[in-house]
Amino acid sequence: MTSERTPGPQVGRSPPRREARAKLSGRAPYVHDLVLPGMLHGKLARSTRPHARIRRIDTAAARAIEGVHAVLTGDDIRQLIPQPYHGPAFHDQPILALDKVRYAGEPLALVLASDPHVAQTAARLIEAEYEELPAVYDEVEAMRSSAIVHDVLKPAGTFPDLKHLAGKRDTNVALDFHLRRGNAARAFEHAEHVFEHTFKTQQVLHLPLEPFVSVADPGERQLTLHTASQSPSFVRIEIARLLGWPENRVRVQVPFLGGGFGAKVYVKLEALVAAAALIVRRPVKVALTMEEQFYTLTKHAATLRIKSAVDAEGRISARECEVWWNGGAYADIGPRITQKSGFTAPGPYDIEHVSIDSYALYTNLPPAGALRGFGIPQLVWAYESHADMIARALSIDPLAFRRKNLLREGRAQATGTLMRDAALDTVLERLAQRMRWDEPFERGSGSVRRGRGIGIGFKASISPTTSVAIVSVSADGSCHLLCSTVDMGQGSDTAMAQIAAEVLGIAAEDITVVHPDTDVTPFDMATLGSRSTYHMGNAVKRAAEDARDRLFALAAELGLAPETTPIPEIFRRKYGMQAGNVVGQGSFVPSYIPTDHASGQSSDVTPFWMVGATGVEIEVDTETGQVKVTRLVNLADAGRTVNPAIVDTQLSGAAIMQLGFTLFEQIEFRSGQVANASLADYKIPGMHDLPPLIENEAVTAHEHGGPFGAKGVGESGTFAVSPAIANAIEDAVGVRVTALPITAEAVYRALRASRGEPLAQ
Repeated sequence: MTSERTPGPQVGRSPPRREARAKLSGRAPYVHDLVLPGMLHGKLARSTRPHARIRRIDTAAARAIEGVHAVLTGDDIRQLIPQPYHGPAFHDQPILALDKVRYAGEPLALVLASDPHVAQTAARLIEAEYEELPAVYDEVEAMRSSAIVHDVLKPAGTFPDLKHLAGKRDTNVALDFHLRRGNAARAFEHAEHVFEHTFKTQQVLHLPLEPFVSVADPGERQLTLHTASQSPSFVRIEIARLLGWPENRVRVQVPFLGGGFGAKVYVKLEALVAAAALIVRRPVKVALTMEEQFYTLTKHAATLRIKSAVDAEGRISARECEVWWNGGAYADIGPRITQKSGFTAPGPYDIEHVSIDSYALYTNLPPAGALRGFGIPQLVWAYESHADMIARALSIDPLAFRRKNLLREGRAQATGTLMRDAALDTVLERLAQRMRWDEPFERGSGSVRRGRGIGIGFKASISPTTSVAIVSVSADGSCHLLCSTVDMGQGSDTAMAQIAAEVLGIAAEDITVVHPDTDVTPFDMATLGSRSTYHMGNAVKRAAEDARDRLFALAAELGLAPETTPIPEIFRRKYGMQAGNVVGQGSFVPSYIPTDHASGQSSDVTPFWMVGATGVEIEVDTETGQVKVTRLVNLADAGRTVNPAIVDTQLSGAAIMQLGFTLFEQIEFRSGQVANASLADYKIPGMHDLPPLIENEAVTAHEHGGPFGAKGVGESGTFAVSPAIANAIEDAVGVRVTALPITAEAVYRALRASRGEPLAQ
């Protein structure tokens, strides 16, 4: 099948990003730019208490400000929506606080005005009276705390893999996941060596440069939401549920996103602007500031205890893991992270006896949710630091220790699901080559010492999920692709166009990708978890194949040779002119068997595995503790790369993001209050923080279930950065840091302690 020109293969080439010119010219549309006639701007008043009953909210001073159109509280929302609670796992988060607040910074009231500055001034005048309640902030303490964040839990029941959710009444446990394989207790009794370590990670922020923003426009029969969202289909379902409406009365449109990283998944501001617009019967826009992102969604802090039994030859025979996830005040998607990431806690190793306990905990901190890696970087931080610590204790080379224990093709992971098309060994060996691991390494001199470290991790994809795509071929041979995958900078529009073009035999440049619009583009669960290339890519491929088959049938009906007749000629012969179009549809739902509730076992827990490994070379200043990463090598299994240039930037972008989380990023809390809610105090990586050498490589591999052998790679570069750096620090100066971030102060304290000169806390 050809258009007027016959292009070569489309998958595997690197055409320019489709949106590049629009973004570089400033013409790309974002929700922040949207202005509607009669639109009101909303600004939020927020709680000053981490846990308290609301006695009274005084809005009189705010209402008295000239230019204020309305001030809404939770009681006003409840008049429109009797049960105004949302959430993908539990319906636990109110649109505006009701009855009590559960974290400092929780939205209390919304001020609406034509001028956003007037609204902001008025919001600062709102005061509340509280009855203080005991609060809990630490995830381990939350397991036994008498401070209970939620009295009642209402499971959402939306997703098949979370249907079993119930929560534990009178506790802070939102979900507890348990996996048992073999007999770990007996294996430990007979172990040659037993190693046990505890690791901690911190709260960090997604911090997309486009903060959260949504606009609601109430029509006569339909509410339209313009929103920066990674999950427009879910937003439509959830808003329709809240309002008791059919889905066709809610329309969700998503233009470009200025970053997401998991922050803009599920409902964030959409329920708020929808309710406000319906109450005042005017368009309402709420755009958060950079500071307000700190009160909206964070990454789970976690405490991880990992214990391993190792035989005399250095093989791991048993592993026991406990993971406590700090979910903050509302569950968001934390229970899924607890389960789906929790079962990978043993790491990418072939271990016969495994015991895992993974807990999603409520605390009185801002909610935590998905952040690039979906819990996997926290786990890899623990198990790859643990791996090096074992290897060094046994005087085994860290690479050799991993080689000895690595899961191989066809072997069962701890859940019982076989490892298929997961190039763990290929990635590890290629990393060793790139790092020149067997060659001498210059160790530095004087106060500056050099070291190197490696790490490898893997991740299961989310399942089950649904993706649907439509391909419409026009009479001139050009094509429209309709899917609800959100391009938020990861290049999905370009990759999807390449997949469709490969099937149709046309150039990717001849395909227009329609931005998500739930009145136009078909259902997709969400753009998250590196699922789009595999899930939506398969749906797009099937839709293009359906369109191609219809074109072939039309050509055959006309007595034409389908494979060689240009597409425009088929339409001219059928309709006598350039007219008509052919539409193909495709959907994809991977197979999935839920994990057994008691054992955590499943023979089909994921459609594919992601693999990522990192090697670093570093310098440590022993007089200051300052760590400088001089070389960063990222390896990943992306199957067959659809667009090599995009894969390269995905790997480096992911690694740089995780570099910040490793060395300095941390949300600081004081009695539950965020103490550094600004870019002046919360440092993200700048140009001077980047390693001089960043090397990326997607190894040669093939994912049999993926479109043309491809699978996602957006998270793989995050997996092993943190432990590789910690391992390199020990290699350089002999000290081990077990809590993130690895600041200069943390390294210096460890150095002083190693010399018997500990610093006072």
